[in-house]
Amino acid sequence: QVQLVESGGGLVQAGGSLRLSCAASGRTFSTYTMGWFRQAPGKEREFVAAIRWRGGSEYADSVKGRFTISRDNAKNTVYLQMSSLKPEDTAVYYCAASGAGAFVTLPNTYGYWGQGTQVTVSA
Repeated sequence: QVQLVESGGGLVQAGGSLRLSCAASGRTFSTYTMGWFRQAPGKEREFVAAIRWRGGSEYADSVKGRFTISRDNAKNTVYLQMSSLKPEDTAVYYCAASGAGAFVTLPNTYGYWGQGTQVTVSA
């Protein structure tokens, strides 16, 4: 079992930055692929970024060059550094964990989810 708790969301002006954190329980954190997804009102949950246990990462085209995913296995924590934020980045951001290393952009790949943290970007 893996429990995930996100933090770091909030209100920021366009062009600003935020860093989201996701703290995970469990001794096998280092073996999981960790992902970030987001869901805006009235929209489906969408992939943002993922990092595999060895560190390889993937990003949605909409956030490439602006967001960076990283992990600290010693702290059982994954981060999402978000810069140059835009109003369209406004959403609830979810952390997720998967034992698989493939299909990391698909929500169904992930078996564990956090409760989400709200990010609001004002124009």
